[in-house]
Amino acid sequence: MTNNSTKSRRAYVQKFLKLGIQASEDEIFGSSYAAAIYISRVLKLPKEKKVYILGERGMEEELEAEGVPYFGGTDPEDRSEFTEEDYGEIKPDDSVGAVLCGLDQHISYKKISKAFTYLRQGSDVHFIATNTDSTYPTHDTFFPGAGSTTTAPLEYATKRKATVCGKPSQTMMKAIFAKYHLDKAKTCIVGDRLNTDIEFGTQGGLGGTLLVLTGVSSLEDCEKEGIYPMYVTERFGDFAVLDR
Repeated sequence: MTNNSTKSRRAYVQKFLKLGIQASEDEIFGSSYAAAIYISRVLKLPKEKKVYILGERGMEEELEAEGVPYFGGTDPEDRSEFTEEDYGEIKPDDSVGAVLCGLDQHISYKKISKAFTYLRQGSDVHFIATNTDSTYPTHDTFFPGAGSTTTAPLEYATKRKATVCGKPSQTMMKAIFAKYHLDKAKTCIVGDRLNTDIEFGTQGGLGGTLLVLTGVSSLEDCEKEGIYPMYVTERFGDFAVLDR
């Protein structure tokens, strides 16, 4: 289960296979998939409506899998430089039914302007975020996350709040348990971030929450954020030496 919206379930299967790990799409639940399910099966977006994307290919693939029409995203036109002519060309579009925000590594003023214009059309244009992570860890440091690059600027500009489909939102929890029919009392979430993984499990009433100290959060962060896991381990590899 991941908040990373840049990869689809299909892409994650390929990544796992390269690492020598057997996996299937049914074993993976990402925020892009959760958003696609929410749009197609919960909102039941009419077929004549389309989704404007601020994000990467993974979001497009999951919408395609659900048969949801979209535009924006990785379209080179939306990644181009904003020009004076764009002020007159960016206009409301009645065919837009939702704006979907995720991590966009090619964010531009043109994309933000289009999304802003569509959201201002009215509340019938749904405002959805795959996740609102402020940062994400990579290459031994941190970079701005989905919330920082797309969702937060639009919330500030439109004075609207996005419906969040990733952790710690319980929208994702409901979708997971609707699909897998798990027993919450026997389910433990394992993660390295307090305000997504651990808070997700705590809010959802899972039987366990396990913080792994090889990622974002440390033990000192527990008191700072007021979020406490049920269990803690230094590294996930610690399970390899446990007695079976």
